[in-house]
Amino acid sequence: FFLTEYTGPLLIYLLFYIRLSTIYDQVESRKNFRHPVVHLACFCHCLHYIRHLLETLFVHKFSEGHTPLKNMIKGCAFYWGFTSWIAYYINHPRYTPPSFGHKQVSYAALAFLMCEAGNHFINVALAHQTDSGNKTCFLSPTYNPFTWLFLLVSCPNYTYEAGSWISFTVMTQTLPVGIFAFLMVIQMSLWAQKKHKLYLKRFHQEVRRKAAMIPIIF
Repeated sequence: FFLTEYTGPLLIYLLFYIRLSTIYDQVESRKNFRHPVVHLACFCHCLHYIRHLLETLFVHKFSEGHTPLKNMIKGCAFYWGFTSWIAYYINHPRYTPPSFGHKQVSYAALAFLMCEAGNHFINVALAHQTDSGNKTCFLSPTYNPFTWLFLLVSCPNYTYEAGSWISFTVMTQTLPVGIFAFLMVIQMSLWAQKKHKLYLKRFHQEVRRKAAMIPIIF
């Protein structure tokens, strides 16, 4: 299920990136110079979903139960549909680059890459805990700075995931990405709150002073 859900956005975005003649006017495409952020956005978007695919294959542990067909269709429709909308705007020949130019793009791209790295290291730490069978205590930060967020929140993987999409929004400055990021933040917060409640039951003393996803706020 997750492989299908994540492979779709990766391939769909690339179809828009190469500007197929069936999607964009070829004369207009040849006339308009591509702003560097268009190439950077493609790299970041592909990196995000390649990370998801690799983690699905080698990091995450899933139960052997089957995913309901309805959930698969809903998930694919959401991710594939939004990817088409996002990719269409960013790769459009008339795409308008960010208002504050190079600085806006650079800082946002750096934040995006940091969030992607953080998300990966948190997922590896969670998987390691599962493999070791240590379920008697809550995960503690390690020497890796990306895990230090465990000091403040119980679900830093959702914090980093939300951060990635907010950064991508700032970097590309497009409405479709902003709407997608907004919906993702809502979804991440719901998942984080649900998981936080489970952690409170199992590790009350270690988790009670932490927020679920956003430090101090919730």
